[in-house]
Amino acid sequence: MEEEPKLNMLFMSLVLSLSQAAMQHMGKVTNPLTGEIERNLEQAKVTIDMMEMLKEKSKGNLVKEEEKFIGETLATLQLNYVDEVKKGKEEKKEKQEEEQKG
Repeated sequence: MEEEPKLNMLFMSLVLSLSQAAMQHMGKVTNPLTGEIERNLEQAKVTIDMMEMLKEKSKGNLVKEEEKFIGETLATLQLNYVDEVKKGKEEKKEKQEEEQKG
């Protein structure tokens, strides 16, 4: 069964890739192509939702390490997403207050 370790690595790579994309969309890491911080919370949510779907669809077919990895990765992304949404609301509120003053 040489295929299984390869599949395990591919699964972990996919989760890591989705995680990096979500972090990039949240503005937590720079876009490697532009070197810029870009924020697109809608796209981050779509990526997190895709990972959630992947976790659900693969339930019962993962080894313990994979289950733990996708679970912890999702939790980290969800916490960061909530933080970014909160930050965005605070920034919007501050901007509105400045406009009312000016």
